[in-house]
Amino acid sequence: MSTDQVPTRREIARHAGETSAYGGVRSVVLGDGVERGIRVLEFRTGGGLCFEVLVDRAMDIGVAELDGVSVGWRSRTGFRHPGLHENADEEGLSWLRSMSGLLVTGGLDHTLFGGDVDATHYAYPPKQTVRHGLHGRVANIPARLIGYGEDWVAEDRCVLWAEGEITQATNFGEHLVLRRRIEADLGGTEIRLTDMVTNAGFDRTPHMFLYHVNVGWPFLAEGTRFVADIEETLWRSDSVAEQGVDHLVFDQPLPGFVEQVYEHRLTADEAGRHRVGLVNDALGRSFEVDVDAEAFPCFFEWLNLREGGWAVGLEPSTHHVAGDAAAREDGSMIWLEHGEQRRYETVFRFGRTR
Repeated sequence: MSTDQVPTRREIARHAGETSAYGGVRSVVLGDGVERGIRVLEFRTGGGLCFEVLVDRAMDIGVAELDGVSVGWRSRTGFRHPGLHENADEEGLSWLRSMSGLLVTGGLDHTLFGGDVDATHYAYPPKQTVRHGLHGRVANIPARLIGYGEDWVAEDRCVLWAEGEITQATNFGEHLVLRRRIEADLGGTEIRLTDMVTNAGFDRTPHMFLYHVNVGWPFLAEGTRFVADIEETLWRSDSVAEQGVDHLVFDQPLPGFVEQVYEHRLTADEAGRHRVGLVNDALGRSFEVDVDAEAFPCFFEWLNLREGGWAVGLEPSTHHVAGDAAAREDGSMIWLEHGEQRRYETVFRFGRTR
């Protein structure tokens, strides 16, 4: 639906008792299985876009649909309650047991593969090192919900919104706070994500940040195309040469497929943005991730084309694929002093190509 078709505030009021008759935000709690107890905010824009914000999963985005077609990946894990998460289990790979949905956030002090890194900067003698798991802790931390609702900012424009704070903290360690605001326009087809990460502690603290943006079936289908302005591919996992599976146009799910990962150097547009996406020509639908190239200078393409878990991941990142230890060694690690902040402004854009 184009913006000129969206009813005004007065038009909605003449026909219905509240804005939610057309679109809005509703708070629910999931009640069964591993998802039991998860607070969810359901967004309906009235423009064909519906998505869910998982309040108890760092306000990440779970279900995401355009015109009833699922875009966000629905993995076998479901939207698992963070109380079931074992951060150090399976040598740090237990993050994979709660990986599902359109957006799973990595950080706040670590992303990429895990391992031991120096922790002497925290000046706590029993803690000489800290062990991280895959993509850090933040995705399994519940948010403090600040608010949500529908705000008419003009007679012809209503913004659906939610805001919360996620605190990753320990004694004698990091105290990082992620303040996340999610917006969508009534009648619109895009999600605007604004993240602010602050070092609320008084110790110099590392900061790494990554969005694991996951697209699945039925939007992901045979013939779906990956679209990006790639300047150079900096790195490929060994599985790329071993399997030889195309990373630009996708085929059917494959038995026993081993994940393929690429790090691409992207060319920023005139506005200083990296824009990458997927296009399904058969459905006439597209999906785009639009990020600040300075905030997220690195980008990974993740292919999980295995039967039963078919997905493609678009991953803007603050750091290169070599990860935490390498960033400390080469000087690219971000260190935040007390009160220092990093801001990330991102758009997830759902489109119709015909």
